[in-house]
Amino acid sequence: MSDVRVIIQRDSERDERVVTTGTTAADLFDGERTVVAARVGGELKDLAYAVADGEVVEPVEISSEDGLNILRHSAAHVMAQAVQNLFPDAKLGIGPPIRDGFYYDFDVKEPFTPEDLKRIEKKMQEIQKRGQRFARRVTNDDDARVELADEPYKLELIGLKGNAANAADGADAEVGAGELTIYDNVDAKTGELCWKDLCRGPHLPTTRNIPAFKLMRSAAAYWRGSEKNPQLQRIYGTAWPSKDELKAHLEFLAEAEKRDHRKLGAELDLFSFPEELGPGLAVFHPKGGVVRKVMEDYSRRRHEETGYEFVNTPHISKEHLFETSGHLPHYAEGMFPPIEFDGQNYRLKAMNCPMHNLIFKSRGRSYRELPLRLFEFGTVYRYEKSGVVHGLTRSRGFTQDDSHIYCTKEQMAEELDKLLTFVLDLLRDYGLNEFELELSTRDESDKFIGTDEDWAEATEALRQAAEKQGLPLVPDPGGAAYYGPKISVQARDAIGRSWQMSTLQVDFNQPKRFGLEYTAADGSKQQPVMLHRALFGSIERFFGVLLEHYAGAFPAWLAPVQAVGIPVGDAHVPYLQEFAEEARKHGLRVEVDASSDRMQKKIRNAQKAKVPFMIIVGDDDMNAGAVSFRYRDGSQENGIARAEAIAKLVDVVERRAQA
Repeated sequence: MSDVRVIIQRDSERDERVVTTGTTAADLFDGERTVVAARVGGELKDLAYAVADGEVVEPVEISSEDGLNILRHSAAHVMAQAVQNLFPDAKLGIGPPIRDGFYYDFDVKEPFTPEDLKRIEKKMQEIQKRGQRFARRVTNDDDARVELADEPYKLELIGLKGNAANAADGADAEVGAGELTIYDNVDAKTGELCWKDLCRGPHLPTTRNIPAFKLMRSAAAYWRGSEKNPQLQRIYGTAWPSKDELKAHLEFLAEAEKRDHRKLGAELDLFSFPEELGPGLAVFHPKGGVVRKVMEDYSRRRHEETGYEFVNTPHISKEHLFETSGHLPHYAEGMFPPIEFDGQNYRLKAMNCPMHNLIFKSRGRSYRELPLRLFEFGTVYRYEKSGVVHGLTRSRGFTQDDSHIYCTKEQMAEELDKLLTFVLDLLRDYGLNEFELELSTRDESDKFIGTDEDWAEATEALRQAAEKQGLPLVPDPGGAAYYGPKISVQARDAIGRSWQMSTLQVDFNQPKRFGLEYTAADGSKQQPVMLHRALFGSIERFFGVLLEHYAGAFPAWLAPVQAVGIPVGDAHVPYLQEFAEEARKHGLRVEVDASSDRMQKKIRNAQKAKVPFMIIVGDDDMNAGAVSFRYRDGSQENGIARAEAIAKLVDVVERRAQA
């Protein structure tokens, strides 16, 4: 047999090796149990791939991002095999890996029950123990159609082929623009075909290489994400490289469930989503309204200190405005349908920037006015599909803390630096401290407008502003808005989840489209640069993120009730009411529990309501003109003079203390 020269690439180390023809990637990494696939010439391959002369081969570890995706996609196949074993009439949709897990869609007569999921998981365990091989097989469109004649959704993907990825999220795991492949699950002992699926791969060598998995839940999902298509049943699962990692993930999910803002919102009486309003439309109750007002008031104060001017714009506009801005040609699917009256179409506002452009354009502008910083709490409406609406964090009606800054090109770099510093400082004031920045740029897609030169200049200005912050900068090619590049601030919450918060965008295109100009120092007319900036993203979403970050236990400055007075007996109620009245004069939110409940029940109620401070008063306190403090952690401080107690509360609130 002839020899083949290959290069083994491990990070920066390269090892040239001479092997015989027919050597597989598995042979190259024999004994390395954590290697589950290989990257050859930049493409992921199964370990069964036979290497060719001159190829560069990199091992793919199961714990890497690619390795986890391969593990989870293999688990999705095992789940689909288990489902069709138990429900022979089930038709297959798609089953891609997703963040922390996988799913597979099925067309079945009845929705899956919790008992069904237990049976499916048990069947998966049987398949996993058999060690079935994942065997790749190249086919062609015609043969695949014959072989998969009983799978209508697979036939549809074959017809889409190169466009499948655009047709449905996750479809690119099955069909690409190149050759068509099927993966067979083969009995390790007999070689018998056990199951097969249309798939691009790669996969693990065998089902035994799936160390730990669990099915999580089922839900309805429309085929290819369209409500016009059949409704399928989706089963979600998770898979990990070890049982310990699976256990840690399940514990994390349990903690996240406790923090779910939708659950906490109901328990703490903060907001609700009445069915009468429709999906994604929240109403804030009095306590939630307090938190929201505090957030907005503090944000307004900080904006005033930094030279912003406040504006207001309507919720609806003639459709033509969004044609001028470019949103209708590029963002129509995210807007509600037109409303026709007075012989023309109107649209609910999906973004504030076009109206801010009209404010800038309302009169002549001088360079002396720049930078002009406009700020608005502007309510917008976006058509989110019902399947992706998620409480306050993905809604259809929300209020953006939206700012648009108009400046000269010479001012742009300094303004971006100030903007990013302002954004990060304000987020820190709300208790978020771990950040990374994501730089979203254009790619070759035709969705982007404007010249290459403008994009290059805007991108470099954002890059320089980001690098000054000394934070990790993550590239996001192709993720820019259609009119310009952007920086997104990603913030980690108390349990390590990353949330996209503020965005900062450079836009040379809308000023052109609206004909915006200012008079320069030499008397010439110049076009301003437009900077888009949403600090919270939306008030609602930020509220939801903070609620989960704090698990409902807001710091005192944000809490709807900052302290609750708890009398030892009825005789102490008037004294506490006097204390509360005095505290309210200092701007504190203090209530007194004068109910007929016993004192211990009142303490439990205050704990459930996550009130930061309990002010307890008995005979000794009342006789001494004092109160006792009980803290969230159960500790207590007795005999604090009334004036000192109020001063203590005021200090904690004014310092925005986090505890």
